[in-house]
Amino acid sequence: MTIPDRFPAVLAATAMGVYLLLVVGATTSLTEAAAACSGWPLCGGGAALPAETAGWIALGHRAVAAVVGALVVLSVALAWRDRASRRVRGALAAALLLFPAQAGVGALVALGELPASLGPVHLLLGVTIFGAVLAALAWRLEAETGVADDAPVDFQPGTDDLPPVEEAPEPEIPTATVPRLRATAAAYFRLMKPRLMWLLCLVAAAAMALAGGPGFTPYVVAATLAGGALSIGASGTFNHVFERDIDRRMQRTNDRPLATDLVPVRNALAFGVLLAAVSLGLFWTVNPLTAGLGLVAILFYSVVYTLVLKPNTVQNTVIGGAAGALPALIGWAAVTGEVGGGGLLLALVIFLWTPAHFYNLALAYKDDYERGGFPMMPVVRGETATRRHIVWYLGATLVAAVALAAVAEPLGALYAAVGVALGAVFLWAVVRLHYEQTESAAFRAFHASNAYLGLLLFAVVFDALVV
Repeated sequence: MTIPDRFPAVLAATAMGVYLLLVVGATTSLTEAAAACSGWPLCGGGAALPAETAGWIALGHRAVAAVVGALVVLSVALAWRDRASRRVRGALAAALLLFPAQAGVGALVALGELPASLGPVHLLLGVTIFGAVLAALAWRLEAETGVADDAPVDFQPGTDDLPPVEEAPEPEIPTATVPRLRATAAAYFRLMKPRLMWLLCLVAAAAMALAGGPGFTPYVVAATLAGGALSIGASGTFNHVFERDIDRRMQRTNDRPLATDLVPVRNALAFGVLLAAVSLGLFWTVNPLTAGLGLVAILFYSVVYTLVLKPNTVQNTVIGGAAGALPALIGWAAVTGEVGGGGLLLALVIFLWTPAHFYNLALAYKDDYERGGFPMMPVVRGETATRRHIVWYLGATLVAAVALAAVAEPLGALYAAVGVALGAVFLWAVVRLHYEQTESAAFRAFHASNAYLGLLLFAVVFDALVV
C-alpha cells in the first residue's frame, strides 16, 4: 500500500525517532555511556572521540538526536505547507520548541553542570515531545481518513438488521472409542482458550524474571506458570458457559463446544471448577498472596468482565484489560511475596496495550459483535473513533514501556531494540489501517500488536536473566 500523503509517514518516523531516544535514554546502557563521554558535543573537552565502546553509545545517541531534530523541523514545515489543522500545527510547534530545551538539559547533565537528579526532567520533556508528535499524527490521520457519522445513532443489543448467522454444522462425534476420546479431549481443551495461555503465561514469566532474587526458584516458576495456565483455562471455560447463547448468534463463535452442545453445560462447569481448584492449590503452595491474586483473576474475567462489563459498557475492553494485567502481579508476588513497583509497571504496560490490541479485532468483527449485542467501541462510537483510540492507547503503551525500562535496571539493549523496532511495526500497521480500513488491515494490526508484546516480553526475560 502507498500512503497518498507523505506527511503521516514523516510524522510516524518522527514519533518513533523520538521514542528511540526515550528508550535508549531510559535504559542503563546510556547511563553508563554518559560517564564515558562527559563532553559536548563530542567527548573529553567537547572535541575528542570516545576512547571506549560505552562512549560511542553516548555519541550515537547524540547523532540520532540531531537526525530526529531535523525530522521535527521537517514535520513542522510540512504541516504549514499542507495547511494542516490548527491543533496539528500547534502540537508540532510545541514539539519544536521543547526539543532544544530537552537536548539542552541532556547536554548540561552530561557536562556535569546540572545534577544527575535532573535526568528525569530530560526524560519527561522527551515524553512530552513524543506525545505532541503522536497527537499530531492521530489528528492528521483522523482528518484524512475519518468519517464523522459512521457510528449508529442508537445501538440496540442483538439487532436484527444484520444478516443471520449461518448455522454451524452439527459436530461429528466419532463412535469408535479412541477417536471419540480424542474429540472429547479436543473439545475440553478448546474450552480452556489455549490461545490466551502462552501470552498471559509469558507476562507472568517476565514479571518473575524482573523480580529475581532468592524467591526465583525452579519450583516457584513451574508452580506459578502451571497454576496460571490452569486459571486461564478455568476462566475461559466459565466464559464459554456464560456466553453459550450469545455464541450461537455470532459467526466466529457459533461452533464452540457449548454453542453446539458438544459438551454438556454441567460437565463444563465441573471442569471449570476443577481447573480453578487445582490452579489455586498450586498458587497456594507458592504463597497466599499469589493464590489470592489468582482467585481475583478468575473471578474478574469470568464474572466482572464476562457478565458485567462486556455486555453493558463501551469501556469493556479498557476496564477488562485488568484481567490481562493481573498475571504480571501474580508473577511478581510469586517471587517476592508482595506487589511491587516493577510488577505494577509491567501490569500497566499490559493494561494499556489491551485496547490498542483488541480494538483491531473489534473492527474486524464489528458486525459479529453487533449481532451478539456487545457494545464494542466500533459498534457504539464508530470505526473512526476506534482507530483514533488505537493510536492513543498505542502511544500510552509505548510510554509505559519506557517507564518500565527506567525503573527496572536489568533491562538493556535487547529490550530497547525490540521495543523500538516492533513498536514501529505496530504503529505502521495502525497507519495503514487508517487508510485501508479493511478486515485484512485490522487483522494485520492485530497480529502486529501480538508480535510487539510477545517479543517485548521475551526481551524482558532475556535481559533480566542474562544481566
